[in-house]
Amino acid sequence: MVYLGKDTSGENIAESLVAEGLASRREGIRANNPEQSRLAELEEQAKSAKKGMWSEGTGSHTIRDIKYTIENPRHFVDSMHQKPVNAIIEHVRDGSVVRALLLPDYYLVTVMLSGIKCPTFKREADAPEVPEPFAAEAKFFTESRLLQRDVQIVLESCHNQNILGTILHPNGNITELLLKEGFARCVDWSIAIYTRGADKLRAAERFAKERKLRIWRDYVAPTANLDQKDKQFVAKVMQVLNADAIVVKLNSGDHKTIHLSSIRPPRLEGDSAQDKNRKLRPLYDIPYMFEAREFLRKKLIGKKVNVTVDYIRPASSATETVPAFSERTCATVSIGGINIAEALVSKGLATVIRYRQDDDQRSSHYDELLAAEARAIKNGKGLHSKKEVPIHRVADISGDTQKAKQFLPFLQRAGRSEAVVEYVFSGSRLKLFMPKETCLITFLLAGIECPRGARNLPGLVQEGEPFSEEATHFTKELVLQREVEVEVESMDKAGNFIGWLHTEGLNLSVALVEHALSKVHFTAERSPYYKALLAAEEAAKQKKEKVWSHYEEAPVEEVVPVLEEKERTANYKPVFVTEITDDLHFYVQDVETGAQLEKLMENMRTEVGNHPPVEGSYAPRRGDFCIAKFVDGEWYRARVEKVESAAKVHIFYIDYGNKETLPATRLAALPPAFSTRVLPAQATEYKFAFIQVPQDDDARADAVDSVVRDIQNTQCLLNVEHMGPGCPHVTLQFADSKSDVGLGLVKEGLVMVEVRKEKQFQKVITEYLNAQETAKSARLNLWRYGDFRADDADEFGYSR
Repeated sequence: MVYLGKDTSGENIAESLVAEGLASRREGIRANNPEQSRLAELEEQAKSAKKGMWSEGTGSHTIRDIKYTIENPRHFVDSMHQKPVNAIIEHVRDGSVVRALLLPDYYLVTVMLSGIKCPTFKREADAPEVPEPFAAEAKFFTESRLLQRDVQIVLESCHNQNILGTILHPNGNITELLLKEGFARCVDWSIAIYTRGADKLRAAERFAKERKLRIWRDYVAPTANLDQKDKQFVAKVMQVLNADAIVVKLNSGDHKTIHLSSIRPPRLEGDSAQDKNRKLRPLYDIPYMFEAREFLRKKLIGKKVNVTVDYIRPASSATETVPAFSERTCATVSIGGINIAEALVSKGLATVIRYRQDDDQRSSHYDELLAAEARAIKNGKGLHSKKEVPIHRVADISGDTQKAKQFLPFLQRAGRSEAVVEYVFSGSRLKLFMPKETCLITFLLAGIECPRGARNLPGLVQEGEPFSEEATHFTKELVLQREVEVEVESMDKAGNFIGWLHTEGLNLSVALVEHALSKVHFTAERSPYYKALLAAEEAAKQKKEKVWSHYEEAPVEEVVPVLEEKERTANYKPVFVTEITDDLHFYVQDVETGAQLEKLMENMRTEVGNHPPVEGSYAPRRGDFCIAKFVDGEWYRARVEKVESAAKVHIFYIDYGNKETLPATRLAALPPAFSTRVLPAQATEYKFAFIQVPQDDDARADAVDSVVRDIQNTQCLLNVEHMGPGCPHVTLQFADSKSDVGLGLVKEGLVMVEVRKEKQFQKVITEYLNAQETAKSARLNLWRYGDFRADDADEFGYSR
């Protein structure tokens, strides 16, 4: 006898069945006990009430028409529109597969739970079935909760003849419970159709893994040996390596390479028609690699991102088909709540890696990646598009002198050009990608001397200069993979361009000098950034850091005693005076390098004669070096001082010192072979020492005339006496008579003496003052009206 409830006072099941006419009393039971009599009584009542099997008619309406097969399972599932269907669980095959009777139409179907799989019973032919670990427990877990219960099933998809679905019971969802108890694992192929959100299943699985429940008893988390701070952190992106890896800077200042979990960058399919002689440049030659890199670069470079480490892929050694990989940290990287890998995949710029079912080393957002990939395939994005693949024809002209030569005038004329820093070789040497010109160039920073890095030369390793690594690091951090602006000034003999680089309003040359990682190079003197460079260098020198750490200022106190015994040095060198200005400054050429200049001029004129410049093709810009056609019809090297209009360009002849205003048609680009790097400008400016030039225009003109008559275009001897603002102060002697030109001007009364206090000059000053007295007594020129300096000097415009 079976009673409902805890004891025999409950409902007697046999009696209930007989009373409802759903069973009859067994005949031939000899025992005539009270239970039998009670059943006979109930049966009589059922018969008279015509209940159940005692009712009239055939009872055919109670026969169920069970449908054991479904013609088109997919259509059947779709027709249910994922609405819950009432059902009874008839059989449990294993923890995650049941037979269910769908009501009200009596379809008997096999339902597999979407998104999970329990351990199963392996059946070999003619052999007893072997349960996998925990298969029996999982089956019992499901059976004890669902077998022959009324449930609701959401039919979600169809696989072969089996239907995938989710079983809902008033007490909960069996799919999530099985995962949470460690009786099942998530499966990728069906998790996406689980309508209640794959993340719930993953979370339930994670719960069981963390507690090492049942099938996870030997589970070791992929990031188990990491501290929490190493698992999740915020870092700044310094570089995008290729389409699936970035270099970040941690708070500690260290750099770390992070690979994006579970995605694969674009790659060459099969043996595509790759030219064997040409070197593969993955960034430009693999379809969509450049787009993927650019997407990451524009989104991430220099920004803070959240990194969650998903797993560490151990190093693998090389096999015949696969190269060796070093250990990789794979992580989910997000910025502003957006998972970057998901964004890449949804644009069709990367694909998702498929894993073995038990492979746990994957992204913590793996399902979202799969969904993003499905969207990209559906919309035909990127790698999944049927369109022609984009081709990037990028010319690499770094180190190609011929190509660089042709390209130089174009870049010089362009003024500031946009560029992306592709690579940093050292503090002042970079590789740039010019998007408008689609080419790669090597670019050297102008105006500075940066510590040289270590070099591998054949047979030996040349060590780097101190602070070269810091300089490289500084430049990398500031500009690597950033969009910058460059001004190209010239080119060296190896085909590298030289110029200025600006990033967000900062001149990189100045920044390096400011941070004591470079010194100013003399070539910066002519540039518009010279003042800024000098100011930065002064400030850096004061701090005595890095390249200035051993810098000693010339101490002032020590100079004085040295000066007392110091004789005036008379070290006259032969020069050729080429130009005298209106304020009595003069330009000279060094006689020793005269032959070089002659040769350069000769070669340059031959070159220009063979390839005459196209008239009007040159657009002058202030500060540019060029060549100009002088009145004698010959070409000379010059610098553009000012551009008023195309018809009026002020230029300065750098080898002679004279200035002229010319139309732009008489100017042309300076051929690189004759630039100031090959031979510096030959005209040097000087001023007479110990004399004061009259301020009165007529008096000054007299002095200038006298000098022009005596020394212009002649060879003289020059001695630098002291430095002054603007240019050095010197004394000049006539080459033949060795007499002092300045002293001669004082004797003639054309100029006055400038008295200097230094001891070593006293002898010369005395000689100059005596000459001045003689001129004054003889009332020569300035002194013709006596000593005018006492009271009315101001009226005449003289200053004492």
